[in-house]
Amino acid sequence: MRKLWGARNMNNLGIALDSLVANRLRSFLTALGIIFGVGAVIAMLAIGKGAKEEIMNQMKLVGVNNIVIKPVTEDKKEEDEKEQKAAAGQEKEKQKFSKGLSLEDAHSIRRMVPTVDAISPEMILDQDMIYNGKSKKLKMVGVEPAFFELNNIGLSEGKMFNQEQLRGGEGVCIIGAGVKRKFFLSEDPIGKTIKCGQQWLKVVGVTDEKLISSATKENLGIRDYNMDLYVPIQTTLTRYRNPAIRIQEQQGWFDEGERVNIPDVPVHQLDQLIVKVSQPEQLTESAGIISRMLKRRHSDVMDFEVSIPEQLLQQQQKTKDVFNIVLSAIAGISLLVGGIGIMNIMLASVLERTKEIGIRMALGAQKRDIVMQFLFEAVLISLSGGIIGIILGVAGAYTVDKVADIRTIISALSILLSFVLASSVGLIFGISPARKAANQNPIECLRHA
Repeated sequence: MRKLWGARNMNNLGIALDSLVANRLRSFLTALGIIFGVGAVIAMLAIGKGAKEEIMNQMKLVGVNNIVIKPVTEDKKEEDEKEQKAAAGQEKEKQKFSKGLSLEDAHSIRRMVPTVDAISPEMILDQDMIYNGKSKKLKMVGVEPAFFELNNIGLSEGKMFNQEQLRGGEGVCIIGAGVKRKFFLSEDPIGKTIKCGQQWLKVVGVTDEKLISSATKENLGIRDYNMDLYVPIQTTLTRYRNPAIRIQEQQGWFDEGERVNIPDVPVHQLDQLIVKVSQPEQLTESAGIISRMLKRRHSDVMDFEVSIPEQLLQQQQKTKDVFNIVLSAIAGISLLVGGIGIMNIMLASVLERTKEIGIRMALGAQKRDIVMQFLFEAVLISLSGGIIGIILGVAGAYTVDKVADIRTIISALSILLSFVLASSVGLIFGISPARKAANQNPIECLRHA
């Protein structure tokens, strides 16, 4: 009985295939809705998965529990407003002075904020690095060991700065993996001496390779860590630049012990300050405490900004989730339209092939044979449209990745889901035409011209 049932279904499948091949153009046009719907599903899932992974990678880069403090200078618009007020004869407000973001701020945060787990001050200078006849301008970053922990940067060779090197501001450095490729392609850099600016530095370590996409660099405003050169922050202060000292020479603050010329724009010692708190739920509260403390230290001058990268990334993820929901709605509508199109074409096909149905029934075909024949046609249209849609979706996702520089990840689950959706649409919207064809009167069908 099973063999007979299998043979009948194979025969019904063959009849359905012959019908689709005989009407190739109509079958293709019928499947267009499924093609675009499945293609949209594949592309949507690929973009969504790529965006989620990119957000997770960005969170790893900035740290889950990190607070970032950056210096800001007075806005040009505010300066213009002050000049306009002065020109209009209004009383000029007494200017408050702040030396900007400094290493003392970092020490104060470490001492006074109990939720702080680690803190990393940074000073960034553009310097020319020279070694063995090769020269390149790169970023020299004055850091403490906490910098590498907070930014998830490990060492592939050598060792970290020791306490003596940190306190004494010795001429040592750790180079990025990209710097090693540029200058030490065929030799071991550990122990070598390089010239950075006007100073000679001994290489004591090399960082791990850190892959960062251009989109991530733009979104987070971070550098290419692989092309940086890291030195103890005291080395930067003593051997290169210390705004807290040089400001006297640059601005003429002091004359015989008295301040005579206070600059309008603060001169910042640090370029960035990263603070890691113990628990994620302490981020917002800790950021508020740090902001109020720095404002008091800086004489109520808001010459800094405090941001929480994780919250910014979470907001970015919500925005992308909304985008994915819109894409899902478009894909769902396209599949619905495709299913309705299949049902309409199949109903029209039933009317066109009324006489064929009558002949099959007269030759011994049962109702279930007619049902299976038309159901096979609907499912085959859906599956063929699904296969083309998958190809289109994969190509679209690849194009978006390469042309628009939006990361996409195509998973086997999305392809499987597309097959299930395509077959389900054909099955659901093909049942009604198939049952209508099977319920017709054979005699009336044979009379049909």
